[in-house]
Amino acid sequence: MGIDLNEFQALDLWHRAIVSSVQIDAPDLSARQMALLLSVYLNPPPHTVRGLSQFLKVSKPAITRAINRLSEFGMVRRKIDDNDRRSVLIQRTVKGSVFLREFGELIVNAGNQENQADPSSLPPKY
Repeated sequence: MGIDLNEFQALDLWHRAIVSSVQIDAPDLSARQMALLLSVYLNPPPHTVRGLSQFLKVSKPAITRAINRLSEFGMVRRKIDDNDRRSVLIQRTVKGSVFLREFGELIVNAGNQENQADPSSLPPKY
């Protein structure tokens, strides 16, 4: 099953999901924080600051700040690597899993609304 969306329709879908997220008072994550959170949850562990920095092509201090914020929300946690005590692993949490599942549902619902919408109300296709 492919998704046949142009750029404006994809942005409209994302917009509706973000608006729904704001309306339910979900944590307000920056694009960087969301990218980091998705990287931790969608890619197999282990995750380190260095590895996430390389993957996202963002400085280690920027990754650390994003992890600090996500940790405040309870969406990730730090754990000292038992094999290398100098290294800190970034781990998933139940709260982070629940947040992403709910956010995924918002995206699915926004997509379902688009499928059921009057085509004249959707952004135009090229």
